Amino acid sequence: MALRLPLVVILGATGSGKTKLSLELARKFKGEIISADSMQIDNLIKRNKLPIIVGGTNYYIESLLWKILIEEPGDHVKAPPSRYLDHELPSEELHKKLKLLDPEMARRLHPNNKRKILRSLEVLHQKGKQHSRILDEQRSAEGASATGGPLRFPNAVILKLDCEKEILDQRLNQRVDKMIEDGLLHELANFHKQYNESRIKNSEIPDYTKGVFQSIGFKEFHSYLTLPEDEKNTEKGHQELAKCIEQLKLVTRRYAKKQNKWTRNRFLGRRDREVPPMYGLDVSDLSKWEEKVTQPAIEIIQSFINGSECNHLPLPMEPVATSVPNSLDNTHFCDVCDRIFVGEVQWKEHLGSNRHRKRLLKLK
Repeated sequence: MALRLPLVVILGATGSGKTKLSLELARKFKGEIISADSMQIDNLIKRNKLPIIVGGTNYYIESLLWKILIEEPGDHVKAPPSRYLDHELPSEELHKKLKLLDPEMARRLHPNNKRKILRSLEVLHQKGKQHSRILDEQRSAEGASATGGPLRFPNAVILKLDCEKEILDQRLNQRVDKMIEDGLLHELANFHKQYNESRIKNSEIPDYTKGVFQSIGFKEFHSYLTLPEDEKNTEKGHQELAKCIEQLKLVTRRYAKKQNKWTRNRFLGRRDREVPPMYGLDVSDLSKWEEKVTQPAIEIIQSFINGSECNHLPLPMEPVATSVPNSLDNTHFCDVCDRIFVGEVQWKEHLGSNRHRKRLLKLK
C-alpha cells in the first residue's frame, strides 16, 4: 500500500503547547513546520515531507484547508479603478461603490464593515469578477457546501489541544509574569518612547486600531508607559503597573477563550461542509505529556500515513448556537432604531429585544 502523507494542523489556545508538539512531530516524521501559502504545502507533499501547520490567523487556517476562492477565469466584468480601493475612504462611501459594482455582495455586507467591503472590492479588482459570483461558483463546485469551497487536501488531520480552563488560565497568568521578568516592559518602553516622540512631533493622537497596536501587550501598558518618569517609581506608578499587568492577563485569557470558541464553531459545529477529522489531546497534566499528547499524536498521524485503522476516535460533531453572519446572509434595516443588521439570526434577535420594543412603543 502506497504511503500517503497527511496535512497536519495543530489547533489550540495560546499557551496550550502547540509549538512543543509541532517540534516533536517534525523530528519524528522528518516533517516541516510551515506558516505559508498552500503552494508550499503542495510542494512539501510532493517532496514526501510531512507538512505541519501551527499558528497563523483563523482566516489563514480556513483558506488553507478549504478553497476559499475559485481560481478559474469566468465571465469578466470591468475591474474597478484603483481609486475604489482607497483605504482612506469612509466605510459608507466604499459600500456605495460596492453597491454599484457588486450589488449582491453589498446586500450581504454591513455598511460599517470596512474590512469585508474592501476585500470584496479587491477581489473584483484582482479577479475581474464579482465577489458574489465567485462565491456562488465556489458553492456549486464538487464537494463544496453552502458556505465554502471543497477541501484542498482530502488527507488532512487536525490535532486539537485541550486544557482544563482553570489550569490554562493559571499557565497564561504565569506566562505573562515570565514575559515581564524577561524584559517585556523594557521593550514596550523603548517602542512607546520612539512612537510617542514621532506622534508628538506630528501632533497626532494615539491610534490603537492599526498595525502593531492590535497585538496583545501594547495598548494594555499605555497608561503606565505614558506616566512621567518620576511617577513610575511612586506608589501610584506601582499600582498603575499592577493594573496593566492584570489587564494583560485578562485579555490573554479572553483571547484563549476566543480561540477555543472559534475552533468549536468553525469545525465541530459545522454540519454544512466537509470537515477534516479532529482529534482531541489533553494537555492539562504536563507530567503526562508523552502519554496523553505526543504518543497519541504520533499514532494518529501514522495511521493516516499507512492508511490503517486508527485506535483513537475523532471528536464528535456538536451543535453550536451562533449569531455570526456568513456570506449568504442578507442585511436588514430597522427604520425604528435606524440600524442595520446582517443575517436572520441577528435580525430576529433585534426585533425581540427590549430596546427595539421600547423605541416602537415610543413612536406609537
